[in-house]
Amino acid sequence: MEARPRIALVTGAEMAKPDPETHYLVAALAELGVEADVLPWDSPVDWAAWPLVVVRTPWDYFRRLPEFLAWAERASQLTRFVNPCAVIAWNCHKQYLRALAADGIPTVPTLWLGQGCADAREQLKARGWGEVVVKPAVSIGAIGALRADAADPACLAHLDRLVADGDVMVQPFVTSVAEAGEVSLVYFGGRFSHAIRKQPAAGDFRVQDMYGGTVHAHQPTDAELAVADAVLARTPAPTTYARIDLVEFAGAPALMEAELIEPELFLGATAEAAMNFARVLGGMV
Repeated sequence: MEARPRIALVTGAEMAKPDPETHYLVAALAELGVEADVLPWDSPVDWAAWPLVVVRTPWDYFRRLPEFLAWAERASQLTRFVNPCAVIAWNCHKQYLRALAADGIPTVPTLWLGQGCADAREQLKARGWGEVVVKPAVSIGAIGALRADAADPACLAHLDRLVADGDVMVQPFVTSVAEAGEVSLVYFGGRFSHAIRKQPAAGDFRVQDMYGGTVHAHQPTDAELAVADAVLARTPAPTTYARIDLVEFAGAPALMEAELIEPELFLGATAEAAMNFARVLGGMV
């Protein structure tokens, strides 16, 4: 009997929360006759054993970024690898938002501060912003993010700590996040699959579930789809999966993040979501 095709779904060994959705994808792939092995990116295995390696939920990558990128480069030489290394390297540092903004994509205004920046406080003061969000430029899930008044001593102390450790981004707080949350548009193989709206808990600004955020159905507008399509047209290589996070800013959708390495894809949000992804992956093996 002919062996069933196998793919590897890459996760992480030490993560802030469990992966809530890969089981949906494993089940959908099984329906298509494809076996999926789920294993951490730093597993001592021969990645050439799988004809397709899918970087899915390595939610610890940002703590060991150089090692992770080196692994991705090695593994991608042995097998078909998605998303491609060029996309992963581009997306792992939020500086990509700066490049997209320069290319005409609507984004939230951002102050970029390099590690060790000596005048970070002065640069922030010069912006004249009130409430801001200060966060690392390499992170996931709002880890390290602080919402505070720009002149608050606690905010400035947090800024100092982050700048000492790495690159930092500061943005004016987008009030629509607290009111309406963020919209996430999910694409597989470059085609729109489904969308959800993430709502933060009352009094919070973080939409992730580990901070009390909730997920709701969403029908994307033409304007939201146009921004997402424009972002995906500007990635360094085509993406097999993508999540485009948008917020309302100045009365229009603006890009908050393009999640192309390890996004939660809300595969349980619709009856078709996991199978949409599985069909794309199944067609690659």
